[in-house]
Amino acid sequence: MYGRTQTIAKHSVSPLKVADVMIKEVIAVDSGVTVKQAVHFMNKFEIGCLVVLNKGKVDGIVTERDILKRVIGNSRNVDNTEVKEIMSRPVWVASPTTELETALQNMLKQKIKKLPVVQDDKLVGLVTLTDIVRLQPKLLNKFKRLVKEDTPGRIQRVVEHYIS
Repeated sequence: MYGRTQTIAKHSVSPLKVADVMIKEVIAVDSGVTVKQAVHFMNKFEIGCLVVLNKGKVDGIVTERDILKRVIGNSRNVDNTEVKEIMSRPVWVASPTTELETALQNMLKQKIKKLPVVQDDKLVGLVTLTDIVRLQPKLLNKFKRLVKEDTPGRIQRVVEHYIS
């Protein structure tokens, strides 16, 4: 026998889930709120969308684009128009346990940038394309930090070459 064989313990790396990146503090409004009230909330909290609820369940989503296109573009009165009249629907949702890759694939397929997260018919979060894009640099930085700890130089050089 020329050499010894060692078995490396297999560590299962679980895929990222929607819960790992979702925003938990989601601003939601009732479907009967006026567009003027919705805009007030969006400005107050400096956000680009509101999840719309009907009897406590996610019913739609209203975005800045919805307001521009369906209210301003059509010269509708912001005081008399309710968000249920202009919101985007049907609304696509994910659960916190949905794999992030699956959620991203669905978002791209449906051409949506914001995905409410629902568990037991209750809104528990929101994940956006921006959240997902911001995640990649954090993962790469974590990887770089891990590699620096007691890693042979040849591995460090590979990482430095491909992740600068």
